[in-house]
Amino acid sequence: MILGAPREIAVVTILEAAEKIFSEHGFSGASIAAVAREAGIPKANIHYYFSTKETLYQEVLRRTVQEWLRECEIWLRPENKASTALRAYIGSKLAFSRANPHASRLFAHEIIGGARYLHDYLSTTLREAITPFGETFTVWMERGEIPQVDPTHFLFCLWAMTQWYADMQPQVTALLGKETLEESDFHAAAETILALVLARKDITA
Repeated sequence: MILGAPREIAVVTILEAAEKIFSEHGFSGASIAAVAREAGIPKANIHYYFSTKETLYQEVLRRTVQEWLRECEIWLRPENKASTALRAYIGSKLAFSRANPHASRLFAHEIIGGARYLHDYLSTTLREAITPFGETFTVWMERGEIPQVDPTHFLFCLWAMTQWYADMQPQVTALLGKETLEESDFHAAAETILALVLARKDITA
C-alpha cells in the first residue's frame, strides 16, 4: 500500500507494476485494474497520477529510454577515451538488459509494432537527445579511436548489439544450450561487442 507515501515513491511503484503487466500482456491485454493489483493499491491512486492507460504506458516506455540515455550521457562524452568509455557503456547497457528484461522487451515490442504510442517522442525528444552522442563519436573518429563510419548508425549498432541479449534471450539461451545466461556470457558479449565497435582484430570472447 502506498497511500500517503511521497509522490516519487508512489509513481515508481506504479511504473514498476505497469512495466510487468504491460510486458506480460501487451498494451491491449493490460488493464489499470491489473496494474493496481500488482502494485497493491486502489485503481483511484493510479488515475490520480496517470489519467489513462495510454498515458501510463507511454510513461513506462519513456522511463526505459531515459535510463538508457542516462548511461549515454555519463560515458559518451568527447573528453573520455573511446575504448574506456565504450567498455563502460557496453557493460552498463548489458547490465540493464540483464536486470530489466521486461523493460527491454516491452520497448522492443512497441517498436516492432510500429511505435504507435511512442512515435512522437522518438521523432522529437529522443532524436534531439542523441545529437551530442553523434558529436562525441565524430571527435573519437578524428582522434583515430573508432572506425570512420556514420556516427548515428554507430549508435544504432551499439544499441542493437547490447539489446539483443534481452530482446532475444530465449534464442540466445537456446543457441548456447543453457537455461539462463550467466555472468560469463555477458562478459563474453561485452568483450565481443567492444572488439567489433573498435574494429580490433583480436576479438576476445
